[in-house]
Amino acid sequence: MKRLATLPGGRRAKWFVLAAWLILAMALGPLAGKVADVEDNDANAYLPGNAEAAVVNDRLEEFHTDEVLPAVVVYVRDGGITAADRDAAEADRKELAPLVPDRAIDAPAASEDGKALLLTVPVPYSEEFSEVLKKTREVADANAPADLQVKVAGPAGALQDTIDVFDELDGTLLIGSAIVVALLLLLIYRSPVLWLVPLIAVGFASVLSQVITYAGGKFADLPVDGQSSGLLTVLVFGVGTDYALLLIARYREELTRHEDRHAAMQIALRRSGPAILASAGTIVIGLLCLLLADLNSSQSLGWVGAAGVLCGFLAMVTVLPALLVILGRWIFWPFVPKFGQSQRAEHGGWARIGAAVAKRPRLSWVTATLVMGALALGATGIGFGLTQSEMYTSTPDSVAGQRLVAAHYPGGSSAPADVIAKASAEQQVVDAVGAVSGVAEVQQVKYSRDRGLVQVPVVLADDPDTPAAERTVNRLRDAVHRVEGADAKVGGATASALDTQRAVSRDSRLVIPVVLAVVLLVLIALLRAVVAPVVLLATVVLSYFGALGASNLLFEHAFDWAGVHHSLPLLGFVFLVALGIDYNIFLMTRVREEVGLLGHEKGVQSGLASTGAVITSAGLVLAATFSILVSLPLVTMAELGILVGLGVLLDTFLVRTVLVPALSLDIGKRMWWPGALHRALRDNAPPLSGESQGSVAENSHPQGENISL
Repeated sequence: MKRLATLPGGRRAKWFVLAAWLILAMALGPLAGKVADVEDNDANAYLPGNAEAAVVNDRLEEFHTDEVLPAVVVYVRDGGITAADRDAAEADRKELAPLVPDRAIDAPAASEDGKALLLTVPVPYSEEFSEVLKKTREVADANAPADLQVKVAGPAGALQDTIDVFDELDGTLLIGSAIVVALLLLLIYRSPVLWLVPLIAVGFASVLSQVITYAGGKFADLPVDGQSSGLLTVLVFGVGTDYALLLIARYREELTRHEDRHAAMQIALRRSGPAILASAGTIVIGLLCLLLADLNSSQSLGWVGAAGVLCGFLAMVTVLPALLVILGRWIFWPFVPKFGQSQRAEHGGWARIGAAVAKRPRLSWVTATLVMGALALGATGIGFGLTQSEMYTSTPDSVAGQRLVAAHYPGGSSAPADVIAKASAEQQVVDAVGAVSGVAEVQQVKYSRDRGLVQVPVVLADDPDTPAAERTVNRLRDAVHRVEGADAKVGGATASALDTQRAVSRDSRLVIPVVLAVVLLVLIALLRAVVAPVVLLATVVLSYFGALGASNLLFEHAFDWAGVHHSLPLLGFVFLVALGIDYNIFLMTRVREEVGLLGHEKGVQSGLASTGAVITSAGLVLAATFSILVSLPLVTMAELGILVGLGVLLDTFLVRTVLVPALSLDIGKRMWWPGALHRALRDNAPPLSGESQGSVAENSHPQGENISL
């Protein structure tokens, strides 16, 4: 950090730093807009690579030149289908035939109650997929007689609705994040110009992160999906702004101690840089642990999120300080820090909070723990699993269509299960499938191009995204796996959901312990102690369960959502442990510095008073950026936004403010065991002895003068 600080804070080097970023942005900027080109949102993108459903999806390519997804057009008239309705459906079939050349569209199938027709259009999953779906919906609506309900459902309809959401995701999150961050920076700095500087730096970081995402997907064949590229924007804006707040606060303080703004920035980087580096490193390593997951979507979120945080860190310790030094002190107008101006942090509200906690530390941390525990109780009744109709906050066309299909046909008609087996065992497989309870119909067998494999479409009696259908798939797999020599596999929408649930369960058991171990090691290296890191990690885990419980209560009673997605606890845990530990890092690195100057008890209070305002601002910014996810039509994204936002607020206002300081005061000097600081405090030796606290000139300030991080 000392070497790095000489660059953006240097009299000439600052211009080279700014020029380097401008050249980088101009040269690579065009690639930033191509992230969508490497996104993969097909069926296998959200499945483990070795899942049975993924194997089936791959084998289906043997039956066609490309992958095909059925679009199900359902026609419903409550009074009964008329001759005009049948003519309209037949007209649709003929008009849609040229859109799917070389593929037959079967005649519309009537329901037993005579109130519905079902037209299945085999849509190739290719570059023209969205165009074909759009045309299918236009044709169905245009030809429909009056009062005939017409909807396009099935796997193709569901995928198109998801694509539509993700197409708008990046723009919505980018605009929303920029507006939220700009407003909060205006409120925090109360300056008409200062807020623009961190926003410009975040813009540089956003461009670079998108370029890296594109390059990773294009040239390294790393998984990229719409969810991860959307969350990338939130992470870069939230985390990048946090780091900007911390650096600017320390820079403002150093400007009151140093007349030369270049020297002030270099010292600000040296003193706040290690904490920012530790924070970014913790988040990056924590997110990269998701590469151990089986789910492609989790792997995508892990490396893409890590790249975004890394870019945010690089921009905030290079181009941001360069811009600040270039612009000079006036950028803080109307509250310009002046050389020699006294610091008043010790008289602020955070100093009073620290004093109150110090009076009764044990009562404080016990009370905070009980509050967290009470909130965590809200997670005891958490319901896992969301059906297709419950995945959206609104009702897209595919969901409305699925409801119509379920009302007039066997529930699985819109998304049959697929059994792929060797052609030599065709009859045995068909017989085994037909004998399974929960199977409504075994459709016509299809043959692969070389006729070595057969595809047996199976209509389930229940809706494809219900627990009953999942139980049928389990029975179906057991039955076909017993057919010797068939090498039979079961896939389809229901099987994919089932494989995803199992993968999430396995990923949670593996990734969560690894994340905890990695974060603990980072804290030990940073604080050079064992007790403090263990305590900090325990508080973050406690706040996670508190946030999960509080979020679940909101899901059920405020938003009336049916449940949570199976992946939410894992993703929420990784995000909250990695992001939540940030504020503990920011607090405790400053506490450690102050303890080295003032002793343990005064150092804890001084650290809280010094970092209170800036960490609170950082927490509000990060929580606000994640709260933007609530505006999205996907329940899964909205739930993640609420969980992370609540967790960050708990870490900001309860864990960092009360729980950690109270535990530190109650545990006492043992908090720093077994490091050199603990030995110095135990032996009443000068705390700076043997400690890498920086130069005396950088650390010396009058006792009682508390400085912000």
